[in-house]
Amino acid sequence: MKASRLISAALIAVALSVPLALMARADGESAIPASPSVDQVRTAQLVHGLLSDSRYAYRPRPLDAEMERDIGRRYLEALDSGKMFFTAADVARFEPLAPELGMAVRKGHLEPAFAIFALYKERVAERVEHARGLLKQDIFDFTGDDRWEYDRKDAPWPADKAALDAVWRQSVRNDWLRLQLAGREPAQIRETLDRRYRNLANNVAQLNGEDAFQSFLNAYTASIDPHTDYFNPRSTELFNQSMSLSLEGIGAQLQRQDDVIVIRELIAGGPAALSGKFRVGDRIVGVGQGADGAVEDVVGWRIDDVVEKIKGPKDTQVKLEVIPAEAGMDSEPVQIVLTRARVRLEEQAAKSEVIEIPGSGDAADTRVGVIKLPAFYQDFQGRRNRDGDYASATRDVARLLEEFKADGIDGVVLDLRNNGGGSLNEAVELTGLFIDTGPVVQVRESGGRVSVEADRNPGVAWEGPLAVLINRGSASASEIVAGAIQDYGRGLVIGETTFGKGTVQNLVDLDRWPGNEQQRFGSVKLTVAQFFLPGGSSTQNRGVVPDVMFPVTVDASEFGESTNDNALPWTRIAAVPHTRYGDFATLLPRLNVLHEARIDEDAEFSWWVEDVEEFRAERAKKYVVLNEAERRAERDRQEQKRRDRQAQRRELGLPLDPLAEDTDDGLFANERDIALDTAREKAAEERPDPLLQESAAILADAMHLLNSDHHLQAQVLPESTRPNSWAR
Repeated sequence: MKASRLISAALIAVALSVPLALMARADGESAIPASPSVDQVRTAQLVHGLLSDSRYAYRPRPLDAEMERDIGRRYLEALDSGKMFFTAADVARFEPLAPELGMAVRKGHLEPAFAIFALYKERVAERVEHARGLLKQDIFDFTGDDRWEYDRKDAPWPADKAALDAVWRQSVRNDWLRLQLAGREPAQIRETLDRRYRNLANNVAQLNGEDAFQSFLNAYTASIDPHTDYFNPRSTELFNQSMSLSLEGIGAQLQRQDDVIVIRELIAGGPAALSGKFRVGDRIVGVGQGADGAVEDVVGWRIDDVVEKIKGPKDTQVKLEVIPAEAGMDSEPVQIVLTRARVRLEEQAAKSEVIEIPGSGDAADTRVGVIKLPAFYQDFQGRRNRDGDYASATRDVARLLEEFKADGIDGVVLDLRNNGGGSLNEAVELTGLFIDTGPVVQVRESGGRVSVEADRNPGVAWEGPLAVLINRGSASASEIVAGAIQDYGRGLVIGETTFGKGTVQNLVDLDRWPGNEQQRFGSVKLTVAQFFLPGGSSTQNRGVVPDVMFPVTVDASEFGESTNDNALPWTRIAAVPHTRYGDFATLLPRLNVLHEARIDEDAEFSWWVEDVEEFRAERAKKYVVLNEAERRAERDRQEQKRRDRQAQRRELGLPLDPLAEDTDDGLFANERDIALDTAREKAAEERPDPLLQESAAILADAMHLLNSDHHLQAQVLPESTRPNSWAR
């Protein structure tokens, strides 16, 4: 390191009261270095070059003094979003470093960012020691009117250590009260919370220079726009894995519990499941490469480091030392050798089910096929390699539609709730399953050039009745599909207004310029364009507004694109010619009347509305009381409400709620019995879904109205474009 930068690092450490040894000491991989590596310097320069160039970035932003302050603010938010570790005095000491953050990005002079991260780790260790100390004190009287203000996003930074102590006192008391209400004794509570806080300290202590680097670069990318991100090489691989719905490894979902890596789920068809030698809850304590490789003890390791050791190219072998779920940790491990394979992640793939809507009078029942699509996935590499079996959301949905046609299904609901997007190409091709060629989305680049992405394949996979179900979690590619279906009048859009993300990102490999043979620099998910629907409207900020609205579960001021302070505004451009298959405007009033009448009589839907209203009211408070009598009374009320509903389900002949007996146990997910927690997750998937049921009923209403009223049918579905299957 140059002498000037060594002096700079020392001055920064002094300014922040961070021991230079803490930054530079060889403390395993968890030490925060005093200065960046050569690769990190080069990566920062590459990212800056990319994001400051209008040829690449849709909205480049100069790295001026204002942006330096913005980077600093976002970096602190990323490290301490709840304002639970830094004090106002700490933040004040960071302010003189703001002018150096520009050089940290432009030149890779990352000493200020690393020093802040090192201080963050020190503050976490201090806070954990304080919290563990509180467990030994007599602070757990819950008869007063204290409360825990848990939403601290807009709270001021605690003025000093005493103010921070007061915040933590209330937080620890709330943790204690939750466990006390769950029926645990004081000794059990102390043990659980002491372990919880110790695990927090251990996890943060294991953060290293690469974590600091990625966190800081993402503070910079977030200053450009909300959807530009930096991925280091390991994160890039995980992103590609999520998009391709596949991995090469043993086929097990892992979770860290305390210091041990535990199997949470065995993926069907993977080597681990096929071997028959593993169970949920088994603990992996050692990993070796090949049948004869030396085994490394991985107890206490970070989960991503253990995963890195276990996964590998297909047809290679890995040796695992495993302690069975039912055995004690001091038991002799069992050695198991597995041959890695390519594993398909079916849990995230498109799935189908059929809902029967009873007919009224002599009318036949309506059978509605539902396709649940959690993401617009595509195996990019498999497609480039012309792999005939590459993962594709469109291909999977097309296959399910063929099954529906063979089964004589009357209508289809495409469920895009909580689908955050994915491949733009998949959104275009999937829309093409329902329209017979035409524009799907318009893409405007930074220079103003507009191109049109269109379905160019004649014919449709499904020409019959269609509805798209959306909510606030439906974003990006989901909004393209829902908006295009709406613009074409091809189907009904039902649910809540969507997220409002109307921008396009590309994944740019930073290693392509230096021509590296190995992954060194990672990648940038870069905003390159804004998309507009065929009718010319952007979904940006406003989202897609449904034809038939359900009650809002989360307010736009709390979740969605509009909550981002640097999001692009809504705008529109000229429409492009496209077919109008129908116009549901004259049908919607009748559908809404039927919808309102039905949900008044629908117990499950009414309960859902009631729960949403309670949830929103509770969130608006942004605090919980620390009075045991009040909390216990509310807990008893909720338990009684669940029992009453279960009894009503029995009376009405409705499916029972498998989670009706589920109550707050006060535990975090990684503190529960994994087998029981996994079973609970599976049970949650079987809960009644009144929104999906009602969406199918609305689609059935539309079919019945159009079939029984030929004048209405002619208004809604022009003869020249009406698919025959909509009106029989």
